[in-house]
Amino acid sequence: MMKVLCRLYLPMLVFFMFGAVCPVHADTNVLIKALTDQLGVTGEQASGGAGAVFEYAKAALSADDFSKVTKALPGVDSLISAAPKAEGSSGLIGGLKSLSGGQSGSAAAMSSLAGSFSKLGMDADMVSKFVPIILDYAKSEGGTAVMNLLKGALL
Repeated sequence: MMKVLCRLYLPMLVFFMFGAVCPVHADTNVLIKALTDQLGVTGEQASGGAGAVFEYAKAALSADDFSKVTKALPGVDSLISAAPKAEGSSGLIGGLKSLSGGQSGSAAAMSSLAGSFSKLGMDADMVSKFVPIILDYAKSEGGTAVMNLLKGALL
């Protein structure tokens, strides 16, 4: 009985004692679960859609700013690799540069990401549903500064 209690409660005790002191790295599974639970999408759609959003942010942010995002949210690179690959040589980054002229950040993001979401079997309006969940995840796992970097790139 004592062994069972130790196995159950010792990890929780260690977390509560040291959780605030030790750095905790973001777990992208938390984001994928939030997307699937809240939006009713599949795990593949959640990973690919989140990856496309992060890929868009990577193209919109400076290398230094995106490095801050990836340090705070490790696993973002694996999500980006799950994003559908754009056809043609310009890809998502080229689409971002060509679409962003004259459009607000939000409109450019919607236009650029619509193709990736379509390849995943989702409508373009799902982009606007993914972004707030991703921003909430960024804030809870990486802090307000990381969320604001992403927010500036996406909205």
